[in-house]
Amino acid sequence: MLKKLFIFCGILFTFQSMVFAQTENVKPLTIGEIRMIKSKILNEERTLNIYLPQNFDKTKSYPIIYLLDGSINEDFIHVSGLVQFFNLMYAMPETIIIGIANIDRKKDFTFHTDLKDLQKNYPTTGHSDKFIDFLEKELKPYIESQFKTTDKYLFGQSLGGLVATEILLKKPEMFNNYFIISPSLWWDNESLLKQAPQLLTKIPNTKKFIYVSVGKGEHPVMIKDAEGLFDVLKKNKKKNWTVEYKMMETDNHATILHRSLYEGLVKLFPYKEPK
Repeated sequence: MLKKLFIFCGILFTFQSMVFAQTENVKPLTIGEIRMIKSKILNEERTLNIYLPQNFDKTKSYPIIYLLDGSINEDFIHVSGLVQFFNLMYAMPETIIIGIANIDRKKDFTFHTDLKDLQKNYPTTGHSDKFIDFLEKELKPYIESQFKTTDKYLFGQSLGGLVATEILLKKPEMFNNYFIISPSLWWDNESLLKQAPQLLTKIPNTKKFIYVSVGKGEHPVMIKDAEGLFDVLKKNKKKNWTVEYKMMETDNHATILHRSLYEGLVKLFPYKEPK
């Protein structure tokens, strides 16, 4: 009996030693960093989830993607994975992603409306002007003080697509590339879409890539408005603008973002043959 006890204790000790040895080899897996920025314009502290390329070098310059709905539990992780895949398999250069975590997206992504039903359903609505000021006057200068940057992208879906469209039409110089997915242009009785032709006449003809997409399974108004935005952008005929449109045949409003971003990035960065 005593011999069996010694054997058991020996086995237990060996097992514990193996567990401890394995534990010593555990270390965190990181894909970037989390930073906080205090906004005087918004009067709140905002979380930035930042994806850094595997071979990140602070002395080098990188394209920057500003990702709306960039919380950890929203679109930050899967979009980071998509970009890493395009770095690996396509002609996309290594890119930094700035995921802007939400506090109240209905407040940040919508402009003022006098429509009573929208005011009732979106009680905090109507402050996209402040959010755009935050992007332009606080966030972008901060990021550009921390990283060397080249091209600047804006990714936005749904209400994020609405505010991305507003930035494109009112302050287009903020970004070089706009990915506008399923934009909620129905907001305020489609007033932004109706203003688009006039706003476009005031915009300089500087180089831009604009990608608009919508899912075939979305509400008919969403489809009509996305197609309407594409049409008005094409009719404006700015020679230095590349405007692309993609109807996602198998997607709805909930499923569209990842596959649509893939399709948009393919238009910019074709597959590269292995060396």
